Amino acid sequence: MPIRVLIVDDHAPFRALARQLLTVDGFDVVGEASDGAGALRAARDLRPDVVLLDVQLPDVDGFGIADALAGAPQAPRIVLVSSRARDDYGRLVAESAAHGFIAKAELSGDTLRLALT
Repeated sequence: MPIRVLIVDDHAPFRALARQLLTVDGFDVVGEASDGAGALRAARDLRPDVVLLDVQLPDVDGFGIADALAGAPQAPRIVLVSSRARDDYGRLVAESAAHGFIAKAELSGDTLRLALT
């Protein structure tokens, strides 16, 4: 059974690229959201296994959404993505509820699987 993924990013071109990359690598992309409020609704309604979550969203940062999602019943695993490097966020990534971090330029099915281990 493929891993069900929700993609959360405010840039439609990145969501489309991420969908294509992950689908080709055997993931089931069950939905997309463009902001934090949409991410919370979609996660509740779609119950993905994984949320691929942009750190910088227009309404709230990804760290806050990660914390909210982690506290939900049947919480999905969260992997943060950003066009910036992990080191740019200091301890925020390690202290967040996320299971991993991937730079957007490095996104692939393999890097997502690795982030989930």
